[in-house]
Amino acid sequence: MSTDRVTRRLAAILAIDMVGYSRHVEADEAGTIARHKVHRRELIEPALHGHGGRIVKTTGDGMLVEFGSVVDALDTAVRIQRAVAEAEAGQPRRIQYRAGINLGDIVIDGDDILGDGVNIAARLEGMAEPGGISVTASVFDQVIGKLDLAFDDLGQQQLKNIQKPVRVYRVRLEPAGGAEVAPGSAGVPAKPSIAVLAFQDMSADRDQEYFADGIAEDIITGLSRHHGFLVIARNSSFTYKGGPVDVKQVAGELGVRYVLEGSVRKGGSRMRITAQLIDASSGAHVWAERYDREMDDIFAVQDEITDSIVGVVAPELLGAEMGRARRLDPAGMDAWDCVMRAGWHAWRLTPEDGAQARTFAAQAMALDPGLARARVVHAMCDVWDVLFGRSADPGRSLAAADAMARQAVDLDPRDAEAQTVLGMVALFLRRFDEAQRRLETALAINPNLAFAHMLGGGHYALSGQAELARQSLRTALRLSPRDPANHWCHAFLGLAAFAEGDDAAAAEAARQAIHLYPAFPVAHRLLAAALSALGRADKAKAALAGLLAVAPGATIANTRAGVPWKQAEVMDRYLDALRRAGLPD
Repeated sequence: MSTDRVTRRLAAILAIDMVGYSRHVEADEAGTIARHKVHRRELIEPALHGHGGRIVKTTGDGMLVEFGSVVDALDTAVRIQRAVAEAEAGQPRRIQYRAGINLGDIVIDGDDILGDGVNIAARLEGMAEPGGISVTASVFDQVIGKLDLAFDDLGQQQLKNIQKPVRVYRVRLEPAGGAEVAPGSAGVPAKPSIAVLAFQDMSADRDQEYFADGIAEDIITGLSRHHGFLVIARNSSFTYKGGPVDVKQVAGELGVRYVLEGSVRKGGSRMRITAQLIDASSGAHVWAERYDREMDDIFAVQDEITDSIVGVVAPELLGAEMGRARRLDPAGMDAWDCVMRAGWHAWRLTPEDGAQARTFAAQAMALDPGLARARVVHAMCDVWDVLFGRSADPGRSLAAADAMARQAVDLDPRDAEAQTVLGMVALFLRRFDEAQRRLETALAINPNLAFAHMLGGGHYALSGQAELARQSLRTALRLSPRDPANHWCHAFLGLAAFAEGDDAAAAEAARQAIHLYPAFPVAHRLLAAALSALGRADKAKAALAGLLAVAPGATIANTRAGVPWKQAEVMDRYLDALRRAGLPD
């Protein structure tokens, strides 16, 4: 048996390669080779040697480099890309390079290095933009905050011959506090902006153009009801109809950050509709879906598909914006970036994130006093403090939330989210009629707002209208099935079941909510109450321990303040069950 042992070590691997080398050589062989040699001698190799990079191997137009420091690897790649871009600026046919960086385990074979750590770097290089850099999550985690750079999260990517998906980030080569739009492109508004292109008719007979146009037009109308982003008018976005579409070119010409495109294909009595939301800065798909439907009633199908797409695109787009803002340097963020960062923290529900959310919301209000959404986020955080039992003065916290939410509605009465949050505050203040009016107003403004359906379901659950609660919550889940806030829907379904006396269903819904968000106090408290009501004392005590682990200040008193049951008998049964489980007064 061989006793040879494979030698391994952790290293940062940079793979860099010229874009379109064969095309450059075909057009000007001597000139391409000469310029590439100059790049290597004057730009690439000095940067590598200055940061401790060891060239492992070279190809005609690229190389593989090992670094002992991942920060040095990324700093080197950024310096190279910026230097090459400057050197090639005046050339009619610019040479550009792609770069990929991975931090991983490598196998040493003499002077060579092998293994998945190397292969992943090579795959990343291949998927990078011309002149760009792609890095893995392991690189991102090590360099974030150490270099003046921002990143775009491209999500999990399946790389060729790599078994597990890899989370990939695109490096923005401008400083983190700098402009987000490349020179020469249209200015992107502070709010996220989106263009909905005409859907393509892919049917064999090309006889569904009217249906494809109708879908896209209705999506534009539906998205325009959402005050969280700007939607390009049909007259502009439909000018690209009928020809090949370059998403980045469209985005640059229309001045948008996101593009929604899709297609329609009819076969017999069935219709297939596809849609995809694309981040134009990176070309990455934020969301994509396919819908297959029988064409029994074409207008009903059109309405259903439109509602589904509009309902899911809004939270997906805002989720992408929150992720983008999280990666920016706070010192360089504008008001919109601040409120997106505040929203990201607010939905994490922890005390620390609540404090961060208020800080960013206040920063947004200082930068733009007319931004209603900043007040919406601030009001939500005040309500969370009451609901999760961490407010020293629940009455004061709710009064502050009420004031903030009313300011938001006064600033923009047509903002459906502001109306929704004001309705939520009214619910916690036990103003049940006002809560219902506000939530109905929100849905009249934007019928596809999953957030309003979700909180409407909460209102009905706590008001003792269980069937209406289930209808609202199922609509919220249908409109936004991947919404990061869907643990609320399951918790509200559980509260509706508890109000009806179906404690087993309440416990199961609570478990689903905890599965989606393990640190969710509302679900832990409901689970403890439902198990206690079922007479499962040991399991109830274990559930209570789960509650106190995530909300150590939970008591009967702040539960009474934070869970606004309308029916006194339900409140009494809920609190009695929690007392039996061991929740202190």
